[in-house]
Amino acid sequence: MSNPTTITIAGNSKHPLTVNRLGYGTMRLTGEGIYGEPPNRPEALQILKKAVESGVNFIDTADYYGEDVTNRLIAEAIYPYRDDLVICTKVGGARKPDKSWIPYNKPENLRASIENNLRTLKIDQVTLVHFRAMGGAMNFEQAMETMFKMQQEGKILHVGVSNVTRDDLQTAMKMGEIASVENMYGHAQRTTHKAGHMESNGGEEVLDICEKNEIPLVPYFSLFLSTPKKDVRIAEIAKKYGVNEIQANIAWLLHKSPWILPIPGTSSLVHFEENIAAANIKLTKEDMDFLQ
Repeated sequence: MSNPTTITIAGNSKHPLTVNRLGYGTMRLTGEGIYGEPPNRPEALQILKKAVESGVNFIDTADYYGEDVTNRLIAEAIYPYRDDLVICTKVGGARKPDKSWIPYNKPENLRASIENNLRTLKIDQVTLVHFRAMGGAMNFEQAMETMFKMQQEGKILHVGVSNVTRDDLQTAMKMGEIASVENMYGHAQRTTHKAGHMESNGGEEVLDICEKNEIPLVPYFSLFLSTPKKDVRIAEIAKKYGVNEIQANIAWLLHKSPWILPIPGTSSLVHFEENIAAANIKLTKEDMDFLQ
């Protein structure tokens, strides 16, 4: 099956971005519970350097990873940045010392987060930033108004959204150009999922809108392989090609739609290299029909 190796973000804008179609998500380069420093800091820095050396030119981060841990690691490992590198960040949430998550979406919060990203990443403009919908006191439209205002001010080049419903995405698209969408998506995780007080909106619910409007869908939590049972179909495809199940899942994402930009994350250099190798797996139409 056809499996494009690149994808264009904001293709209809004055500043389109074409990146290789396997990015890297940094969330796992943190301590336990996505908080604090990584247990193996030298390996975390090595992974970031290896990513760029391997041709990865889309790196996903957030100032609430750590907090600030992944941004600082990125700057330490690969600054000054290559001209073709897109660093995508997220705003809209923050962490408490007890590792709980809180909405951080008032205008002053969003501005503070953008300024913090600029400082920690050592950049003058955020190339791509997703507003992550987490509920809270401020409604979605007000938050997006702030995001587009910061774009007009030059703080942000491209605006995206994360963890959105169909209605959220359609609302945002009426307010301004949406460059990308970051929702939870994997073979075993496709629709809205609740874990405790956190709700993650699924990629399957917005994929058709993304495809119709040529908006890249960036999946997070894409490597979960069971919900709640083992993903037996992915396991069978993995066995067929002599790869592990995570690699088979990445291959499925790449073949599912040319508008999906996977960003598999890991804190292991060995696993990172395995994930990169998954881009070479060629699934057939029969494989994809089996994995429906």
